[in-house]
Amino acid sequence: MYVILTYNEQVQVTLTKRAEKSLRIAPKQVAAGFFLWKREVEEHGIEAIRKIPGYHDEPLQGKLKGVVRSVRLGRGFRAFYRIVENKVKCVLVEEVNNHDYKEIERLFRL
Repeated sequence: MYVILTYNEQVQVTLTKRAEKSLRIAPKQVAAGFFLWKREVEEHGIEAIRKIPGYHDEPLQGKLKGVVRSVRLGRGFRAFYRIVENKVKCVLVEEVNNHDYKEIERLFRL
């Protein structure tokens, strides 16, 4: 299945130092999947990329509901991000890990 994407917003994807470190130690295919997602978000906008079913972009539940979203990068690996509004919409990637939701809650101090 192919999705036709149109450019609809200027988006910058920024990684925290923690996310950069996570990507350095993640399997190569996970890092490659992340950088593909990043490029697509910057080219086409986060709203368009959320519609691609393969990424399984979804909001988290519980304490993180409405604050953090995640995308699937590979079997068992997800990138956790939040949207920061400025002149340019910024997708701040906080963490890339193997479904460690307790660690994500601690990261956001919730």
